Amino acid sequence: MVGYSKQGVSIMGCPYAPAKRRNEMIRSGLLEYKIATEDWEYEQIYEMNYRTFVEEIGQHQPNSPHILVDKFNKDNTYIICLDKKKLLGMVSVSGKRPFSLDEKLHNLDSFLPLGRSICEIRLLAVKRACRYSRVIRDLLAKTIQYCLDAGYDLAVISGLLRQQKLYRHMGFIPFGPVVGTGEAVFQPMYLTTEELAQSRAVFAKRISEIDSTRRINLMPGPVEIAPVVQRAFNDLAISHRSQEFLKIHKQTKQLLCRLVNARHVEILMGSGTLANDVIAGQLSLITGGGIVLSNGEFGDRLIDCAARFGLTFDTYSLEWGHIFSPDDIKNIIDLSSGVKWLWAVHCETSTGMLNDLATLKNICREKGILLCVDCVSSIGNAQVDLEGVYLASGVSGKGLCSYSGLCMVFYNHGSAESDKRLPAYLDLGTYSLRYGVPFTVNSNLINALHESLGRLDINNRLRQILILSDWLRKQLRDIGLKIIVDDESACASVITISLPQWLNSEAIGGKLELEGYFTSYRSKYLLKRNWIQICPMSCLSKTDIEPLLSILRKFSFKQLVP
Repeated sequence: MVGYSKQGVSIMGCPYAPAKRRNEMIRSGLLEYKIATEDWEYEQIYEMNYRTFVEEIGQHQPNSPHILVDKFNKDNTYIICLDKKKLLGMVSVSGKRPFSLDEKLHNLDSFLPLGRSICEIRLLAVKRACRYSRVIRDLLAKTIQYCLDAGYDLAVISGLLRQQKLYRHMGFIPFGPVVGTGEAVFQPMYLTTEELAQSRAVFAKRISEIDSTRRINLMPGPVEIAPVVQRAFNDLAISHRSQEFLKIHKQTKQLLCRLVNARHVEILMGSGTLANDVIAGQLSLITGGGIVLSNGEFGDRLIDCAARFGLTFDTYSLEWGHIFSPDDIKNIIDLSSGVKWLWAVHCETSTGMLNDLATLKNICREKGILLCVDCVSSIGNAQVDLEGVYLASGVSGKGLCSYSGLCMVFYNHGSAESDKRLPAYLDLGTYSLRYGVPFTVNSNLINALHESLGRLDINNRLRQILILSDWLRKQLRDIGLKIIVDDESACASVITISLPQWLNSEAIGGKLELEGYFTSYRSKYLLKRNWIQICPMSCLSKTDIEPLLSILRKFSFKQLVP
């Protein structure tokens, strides 16, 4: 992540500004950006300095007052971000020699371009809860403007070693040996102002791009894409008729089948809805009716899909988030006439309910009927064993951590037969007879999915998700939030929260986005119920989530008792 106060330094330096500029205050939304001038501002600066460079980085020794006054404090100009009278972030600017870097690196000037007006920026620190928000972006933007107005044309920094990719992306040039020890190891770097002077808009765009990398994705899709998968997607597009493509396409199908223990799979260009339409098409070829189960939005969508295909079926619908009773399912099968199939959702994404696939398979085996399952959100996010399942749907995004745009239909009954009663694009047999590629397929999407599947350690992924989810659910309940589905019945990757009536889910979701946390709340069915979802489907840690909890604690989720 970028923007951590652990960086210890800002992205560039600037000189001591003219008095008029130093006293100017700039407001951005509800936050205020200014030059520190007040005693109470400096008190908070010293406290933040201590928390960052003593407690977090360990660059300095602890002390009992728990404050850290920088050695160069009298020469520093602090650009700060305030929320009323609360310090959210700061950057230290100094144009007076010697710099901090002078003491760490002898003959500093010998490494720098000649004839420049030099300054140094240090001590970038931002409050934990704001590290994934626009605070860092705006703070850096104000710093850049401050530098340009002051006229300095060279800035030096000590860039945290693990953030070199960020600094290089922004144009910083490393020089000399690394300095520091332990966790506080830095690479000296400099940046000239020519690039900034050419176009402030270009630099602002660059900051925006960098800022986007700090976003924490907690949605059920799209998910974060690993760099190696991104590179695979960006490979040169090739013909879907080429031997090279057919080879990787076949390997991708094999990886998919191995992942879920299925005999066959066909990959289609489209979303999970398309895969379920293909399943409905196959069911339309079967003489006899069926049963569709629903305890959430996506079960309701299966009912709609079945109705659109004119299927004969009964429904077993429960209130969202409730658990299906095996006995009730058996009774409905017995009471319905000519039941040939049962169709259900494995992971009900709307609530986070993980319907018991093993139980459904046992019931269908006992009753001698075919089982079809929507596994769109469960594959890659839960244990999925499709042995004995007639048809199942999946997608390339979500738990498979690749790009959206591909869907798949798994089956176990040998080669599917083509049937001209179905549209060609929805005919599973058409794909089976043409080795899975009857129509154009985007090679970039297949490349990305193949790469993602090849690097997927499913057991390790599920273990990490479960550990994070168990911890997060407890933290959310401690705050006072109501989670729709009990832990023992839930998919670890979907946490659906019912907000109290005095809070608005759309407003809360919007505020979290401003802080850099992207949750799921915009769907109509979520807005209608005042629900919001946190879905740790991307590779995240407790460190990523802790600031979110700090933000949520600011809201009152518990009923106030007079």
